[in-house]
Amino acid sequence: MKSAVEKLGPTRVKLTVEVPYEELKPSVDEAYKTIGAQIQVPGFRKGKVPARIIDQRVGRGAVLQEAVNDALPTFYGQALAENDVRPMGQPELEVTDVPADESQPLKFDVEVDTVPQFDLPDFKGITVEVDPLQVTDEDTDKELEALRERFGTLAGVERPAADGDSVTIDLKATIGDEDIDDVTGISYVVGAGNMLEGMDEAITGMSAGDTKTFKAPLAGGEHEGEDADVTVTVQSVKERQLPELDDEFAQMASAHDTFEELKAEVAQQAERGKRFEQGVQARDKALDQLLETLDIPLPDKVIETEVNQHLEQEDRLEDDEHRAEVDESTRKALKTQLILDKLVERDEVQVSQEELIEYLIMSAQQYGMDPNQFAQALDQQGQVPAIMGEVARRKALASILDEIKVVDTDGNDVDLSELDEDEADESDDTTAEADSAESTGETADAEGDKADAKA
Repeated sequence: MKSAVEKLGPTRVKLTVEVPYEELKPSVDEAYKTIGAQIQVPGFRKGKVPARIIDQRVGRGAVLQEAVNDALPTFYGQALAENDVRPMGQPELEVTDVPADESQPLKFDVEVDTVPQFDLPDFKGITVEVDPLQVTDEDTDKELEALRERFGTLAGVERPAADGDSVTIDLKATIGDEDIDDVTGISYVVGAGNMLEGMDEAITGMSAGDTKTFKAPLAGGEHEGEDADVTVTVQSVKERQLPELDDEFAQMASAHDTFEELKAEVAQQAERGKRFEQGVQARDKALDQLLETLDIPLPDKVIETEVNQHLEQEDRLEDDEHRAEVDESTRKALKTQLILDKLVERDEVQVSQEELIEYLIMSAQQYGMDPNQFAQALDQQGQVPAIMGEVARRKALASILDEIKVVDTDGNDVDLSELDEDEADESDDTTAEADSAESTGETADAEGDKADAKA
């Protein structure tokens, strides 16, 4: 096989491929077997029809078409490898010559977008500013209160429901004379604001046994957005009772004997959390600098495909203003992915099985799924290689912190070497990039995940 590449633009090439008949022949032989198994010819057993009879029945052209369709992906892949072309998006392929006999070659052309070429800067020349490390008594108190909440208990009360109370309720929704939904025994925290509009106001002040009807737009189903009459009945009201911050609590919530010892440890945790926030801030600012300063040509057809898929899912193909927003976020997400992939390649980043499992567990928790079921679903969808790539990008992004210079806004050098992987795992997410098209949106999300500020 012979192939040549012609550069059509910064991110697009044309491959011209010529395949001798002898290299196509295995596919031609396979095409005869396939077609022979599908037709019945008197006097011949199924699958045993000679090639000349198949040519008479279906035509030599049909056989060659079957053979070419079967062989093209293989020859296309070989041409990519021979010319060191890294494709992006779907190729546009045109068969220019089909061999009429064994003396003629198969010829075809392919136009495809490619991964753009660019160089990473010297990260040692990048300086970013972060907020100073300031840990206050309020920060420690906040950590203690969160720990206290974890060990709180619910107890029934004989009073009207108030903000923060946990209630068990029945809900019934109707539109006119039609019953839309009817559910019982729902647990809800008053003030959460994550169910129906106006429900918090309705429940506040109700006691066990009380019933009230209010109007609200439905949040889902075929009547989503339509106003309905919602009747809520309170079955029970419970308040969260928090333990006293004393030695007994310290012994229950930790390995310490006294509250003062527990408070000292929590203060250290608060300081580590602040340091970790500095790491996240430094990493994100370094990435922002790269996005602003690196001139990376992006394949317009890939962008257009991603944007159209996104808008089609939202049924907003004609919304030009939203199209511009999605186009911008898609370009940013793709540029981010290209930078991180370049980092992965430069550092030869490898992903261990432990790192993959850790990522899957974290992701499963975010989706409220069992980790094993989540992993099986990804495997069935063929998404594991993409997940491996995502973890590698996260590790590569974290490595930036080892190279850039970090100072706080007071001009002091910031040492992020104290951050370790365990602390990263214990930290919560702080930011997330806006959603983009499906394939690049995952990368955008990765930009905001605190779990990789220091891998």
